Amino acid sequence: MLMKERGITKSPGCSWLHVGNRVCTFVAGDKSNMENDKIYNFLDELVEKIKAAGYKPDTDYVLYDIDQEEKVESLCKHSEKLAVAFGILNLNGQSTIRLLM
Repeated sequence: MLMKERGITKSPGCSWLHVGNRVCTFVAGDKSNMENDKIYNFLDELVEKIKAAGYKPDTDYVLYDIDQEEKVESLCKHSEKLAVAFGILNLNGQSTIRLLM
């Protein structure tokens, strides 16, 4: 709240993923990737599976003034999760994903 009052903003977290001969950049909540729909659909399916297996997201440290459901949603769309989902969808026979944060 103090940051908001003083007009201070925080740059969003960023993750990079090396895929083939290119480096892809991901920012939390970013929807500019050409495979955006595939990435978010894959993450949604994955979250449902891990919730069914007993996963309960820890929202105690989500500092945004938003409701519980939005906190869970924000945790699932972090830059590193978007990058890993993109990497899994684009492995193309490779067995290693290198994620830089």
